[in-house]
Amino acid sequence: MTARLSAGLVQVYTGTGKGKTTAALGLAYRAVGHGFKVCFIQFLKGSSYCGELFTSQRLKPNIDFFQFGRGCPYSSLIRSGFMKCTGCGECFYKDTKNMEEHKKYVLMAYEFAKEVLKKGQYDIVILDEISNALRYDLLTVPQALELIEEKPVHVELVLTGRGLPAEILEAADLVSEINAVKHPLKKGIASRRGIEY
Repeated sequence: MTARLSAGLVQVYTGTGKGKTTAALGLAYRAVGHGFKVCFIQFLKGSSYCGELFTSQRLKPNIDFFQFGRGCPYSSLIRSGFMKCTGCGECFYKDTKNMEEHKKYVLMAYEFAKEVLKKGQYDIVILDEISNALRYDLLTVPQALELIEEKPVHVELVLTGRGLPAEILEAADLVSEINAVKHPLKKGIASRRGIEY
């Protein structure tokens, strides 16, 4: 593969507001429009009914999408529109249950990300929700920094999630903070298909 970026940077999307993953997906969508190759790696997410999975299938071979997390027991019903996401948390790490299982998935994602960066076959590598792996001590800050340090010069690396540590922010070239000002959840409006997932 011929490198499309002469100097790939490190971007971070963090903060308490909705839109961090959406921003990373927007970047991926733009890059694919220019023929770039994108690797999208989700930490601690296994929601196989989310729209970004279906979009990535339509954009192959320019985007590869990988999830490392527990699957949703209702994904086929949600995917077909017969059920809505209930927010049960089965597909997304929310508590301290099954810590060994979560750690196993995080380490798989970490090793896979290292391999992807080492090979340098993608123009953009996105580590979505890596912050949760760090926040819950399933991944260490030095491990995350190692991913940044091992990034090939021609690869853009994007890390997302709330509460990313100061060391990660310092190592990044671009940091965008998305803050919560208002959210429909506060009004009791649940996650909506095509908008939140």
